This record gives sequence, structure tokens and C-alpha cells, in this order.
Amino acid sequence: MRQKVIAAVVLALALAPAAQAAPKAKPKPKCHPSYSPCVPIASDVDCAGGKGDGPAYVKGPIKIIGPDVYRLDSDRDGIGCE
Repeated sequence: MRQKVIAAVVLALALAPAAQAAPKAKPKPKCHPSYSPCVPIASDVDCAGGKGDGPAYVKGPIKIIGPDVYRLDSDRDGIGCE
């Protein structure tokens, strides 16, 4: 009797659909705390379409909520990449 139970369990496991691994979520970008919305932390960030040489670019408008370390707010009105 025990062998029949073991055989049934083995058969059930063999016929069961394989468990699929959950898709890996993309890591959330690390955002600089001086800007909103997210501006990535990089060696340099410039406004997309501007004269900067990156390596990272952002589209504005970007609200400046701390020190403007990437100098995105050229007219110092609190909004960058206008």
C-alpha cells in the first residue's frame, strides 16, 4: 500500500506544471535627493537636448528641492531643464 502512495505522489509531481520563477524586477534607479522627479545619481547629469556631455540626461521640468549639484537650474528660479 505504501508503495502505491509513493508512486502516486511521484506521478503527481511529474505531471504537475513546473513552478515558474517570478520575473526579476528592474532595480529602482537611485535618485538624487535634490531633485523631483527622479534625477539619477551620476558623475554628471545634463538636460536632454542641451549642450551638456552627460553621461546622464534628464528631461524637464525638474523641481530643485536641495542644492543644485548638477547645475540644471541655470536661471535659479527653482525649476531646472525648462
